[in-house]
Amino acid sequence: MKLALSTLAVALAGMKPLPDAKNPLTDEKQIAKQYKRWRIRMFSGMYVGYVMYYFTRKNLTYAAPSVMKKFDITMGELGTISSVSYITYAIGKFLSGIVADKCNIRTFMALGLIGSSLVNLFFGFLPSLPLLTLFWGINGGLQSMGFPPVAKGLVYWFSPKERATKWTLWSSSHTVGTAIGGIVTGLCIAIGDWHAVFYIPGIIGIITGIGLLFTLTDKPACIGLPPIEVYKKDIIPIKKQNNLFHWQILTKYVFGNPFLWSLAMSYIFIYYIRFATLDWTTKFMADRGIGNARAAFLLSSMPLVGTLGGISSGWIADRFFKGRCTPVNLIYLFCLIFSLVGMYYFINATTPIWIMITFLSLVGFFIDGPQNLVGGVQTSRLTVQESVSAACGFTGMFGYVGAALSGFGVALLVGKYGWHGFFVSCIISCIIAMFFIALTWKKEATDIKLSQ
Repeated sequence: MKLALSTLAVALAGMKPLPDAKNPLTDEKQIAKQYKRWRIRMFSGMYVGYVMYYFTRKNLTYAAPSVMKKFDITMGELGTISSVSYITYAIGKFLSGIVADKCNIRTFMALGLIGSSLVNLFFGFLPSLPLLTLFWGINGGLQSMGFPPVAKGLVYWFSPKERATKWTLWSSSHTVGTAIGGIVTGLCIAIGDWHAVFYIPGIIGIITGIGLLFTLTDKPACIGLPPIEVYKKDIIPIKKQNNLFHWQILTKYVFGNPFLWSLAMSYIFIYYIRFATLDWTTKFMADRGIGNARAAFLLSSMPLVGTLGGISSGWIADRFFKGRCTPVNLIYLFCLIFSLVGMYYFINATTPIWIMITFLSLVGFFIDGPQNLVGGVQTSRLTVQESVSAACGFTGMFGYVGAALSGFGVALLVGKYGWHGFFVSCIISCIIAMFFIALTWKKEATDIKLSQ
């Protein structure tokens, strides 16, 4: 017990914000050199770290048939494991966001990954369904420690006018992590050891987590660098009032921020579309007479092209709208409506494969843009630096409400109204999301004018 308490005390002490350097750099050439080096280092570390977060989260999907056979469990019981993980992740993302704002990026991100990796290390050898559910729920909570420190890192190391591009580029780590997970776990299953689907990511994750402790740092001031807005000659859209305590900052700039509430509400419907189209399209294609193997191949185009959609949305925001996200989100969601209509009418066994891939790709492209911008870049622009992790955790929590609705909600809709009802619900979700996002138009425009 003493050892456990001592370990916990050391971990908590290690998560405190790193102190500012005693001798700040003053030479402009040296500042430029160090900023270039550390920006690459921070971005790379956060990217690789989050790839591993996804690697240790999505592997259960690939091992699902083996787990079901081993423990003789039903689809419903397997779904319970996933649902518990979604719930703990959603709640944890919000709580982690609040905590991460008062911790250092390096230790917070590393400890979450190491903890999740330890769960993976032993998960395949657990003896019963209740234990599987419990530990995968714990994994969901630990996984929630990945995004908040990244949000904080992107805000402190990249200026507002370049943030959309860098943020959406970093967001491709989701797809890379899922792809790597699919390849590695596929090889593990092919050689006949499904347990390796968990303990191999666990081992790699622990190594990566330790690596993060030696790669990342905290704010630029910790290594003697000026704030990013000073270095880039940029202006932060929103600055906090002086002499506010952390809870007062949260109350004023997160919980009492009507624009964040608008984004959070829109995120419910964006995530509903994203998860509904990803999780149910193979079933939709099967009902249209498309074989399982062909459907799986076709579906892969959605997340792959979606990555390009996410990256391009950030570039467009920075290049043409001075970092504003509202116009880009509205354009993408408007185009998404027509992509969904095309998907409904042209995905069937008689349609040429290139047409099916086109519409699946368009849906992935136009949903990933808002998914990346709303819960990350735009959220960070509508709050202060000191509460960005909490704000992103706040909108992210609402997003997973939409993810949960896309499960049982779609099942009920299709059962009662068929696939027509499914696509109508996605189109209505687009319209509602556009409405809530449009409420932030004037606020973003005002902040841009003030920063010029």
